[in-house]
Amino acid sequence: MPTLVTGGTGFVGSAVVRALLARGEAVRCLARPDGDRRNLAGLDVEIADGDLTDPASLKAAARGVDALYHVAADYRLWIPDPAAMEAANVQGSLNVIRAALDGGARRVVYTSSVAVLKPNDDGTPANEDTPTTEADMIGAYKGSKFRAEQAVRLLVEAEGAPVVIVNPSTPVGPRDIKPTPTGRVIVEAASGRMPAYVDTGLNIAHVDDVAAGHLLAFDRGAVGERYILGGEDMTLADILTGVARLMDRRPPRVSLPHGLILPFAHVAEAVARVTGQEPFATVDGLRMARKRMYFSSAKAERDLGYRARPAGDAIADAVAWFRANGLVR
Repeated sequence: MPTLVTGGTGFVGSAVVRALLARGEAVRCLARPDGDRRNLAGLDVEIADGDLTDPASLKAAARGVDALYHVAADYRLWIPDPAAMEAANVQGSLNVIRAALDGGARRVVYTSSVAVLKPNDDGTPANEDTPTTEADMIGAYKGSKFRAEQAVRLLVEAEGAPVVIVNPSTPVGPRDIKPTPTGRVIVEAASGRMPAYVDTGLNIAHVDDVAAGHLLAFDRGAVGERYILGGEDMTLADILTGVARLMDRRPPRVSLPHGLILPFAHVAEAVARVTGQEPFATVDGLRMARKRMYFSSAKAERDLGYRARPAGDAIADAVAWFRANGLVR
């Protein structure tokens, strides 16, 4: 019986697909007919055309599956139509989980995000039990993922759905084809186009370690529990310095106040509404950057056996992949 993976054409999802194939599992990937499938090129996977908002296509894709890894999500820090993101991330998650269970899946791993957790004000790492409310969510993406995880939890509590939740931090590494917002920062820095930075911090994890954590959650995780799959806490300044050294460039030395960049973010979003292209700087992104987004993976390490390699290795692999694929010259 195959394992169904949503988001297998994407960054984290394609890493999960490779991890499943490496241990000999048959994999079926849900993919939009018009989607970019480069991350699945050359892999021995079955493709099922479908969409999270199309229950009929999900029923066909989930027929006869043994398991579901629901990795797909609409991840953008700016979107002209938040309703589309809400439909994909919230209702789409319920649609595909129900379809998989009806199709025979015995267990589900749902990919949430640390975006649903409130970073600690003092910069210490937050964990799965850090008090967080919907009011703490900044922007459409965080709000939709918070509501999605709550809806999945209700599915577990009310219907006994066998779902384990994982919360990746900031994955970095190869096959970031979009790229993600963090990947875009690495590309710009590697290209010498980031002379300054804001004072913030991220938890950096290699995407392949995050993928391995998904499989550990399936094998060892407790139903209804959530597990942060993170790596190493780093300031943005240290991240950019690491990228610069890999490219033999001078690292940026200028730290800009958040308030100074905010007007440029407003202008960038105004331009984006006309062009339809995602702006590099967003108002919500700057609001999030006011805190250091540090997280602890201690629970996953203790309960799942999760391990993460040094963040520098993740950044080096990301830069190498971006260079090999022409995003950085």
